[in-house]
Amino acid sequence: MLVLTRKRNEMIRIGDDVVIKVIKTGKGAIKIGIEAPSNVRVLRAELATFEEMQAAEESAEEDAGLRPDLIMMPQAV
Repeated sequence: MLVLTRKRNEMIRIGDDVVIKVIKTGKGAIKIGIEAPSNVRVLRAELATFEEMQAAEESAEEDAGLRPDLIMMPQAV
């Protein structure tokens, strides 16, 4: 893992197409902006984990012959 220190308005480039910019810094949190082409999926890690869990559950339901449209899924908070 590459660890960098950045100040407000400083940027990081990933490849030719992705730019990450520090928008605001504060107590215990930062606000970043990400510029990426529309074909690059940008997703918070906790949402990716939720989507992976949801996909695994749907796959298991299909394997078991259950109707996913009748099963209630937990809502993300």
